[in-house]
Amino acid sequence: MKLSDLSTETLEKIKLVRWDRIIEKHEGPESWESVLRYEQPEFLEVGGYAILLPVDKSHHSNINILRYIWSTDNNSVTIFLSDTTYEDDPFFSGFMAVCDRLKNEEFFLAILYHEWFIIEKAAVFE
Repeated sequence: MKLSDLSTETLEKIKLVRWDRIIEKHEGPESWESVLRYEQPEFLEVGGYAILLPVDKSHHSNINILRYIWSTDNNSVTIFLSDTTYEDDPFFSGFMAVCDRLKNEEFFLAILYHEWFIIEKAAVFE
């Protein structure tokens, strides 16, 4: 799935959605309208589903999905990922996203995107 394949109506629905962020000590609600205007986002595939994160498609080659957890109704997913575009230290390259399925659509849209310090699992959890 590509953004260019979406109808004008669907793109307008995306623009109305707001998302929360804490990135580089910048906080607050953002609009998907701004992301679509100033960035070049594109869908990623996670667990067989199209996911739209508020990151430029140039980051995709640097993104590694570490874990994802689906809601019981399969309409929401929490994703833990590493994006080494600007920082190759695993501790500082972590992010988490909560994404919801847009009504009457087959893809998921980030409603929360935060920095996350990657904490390696202790052996007691394995």
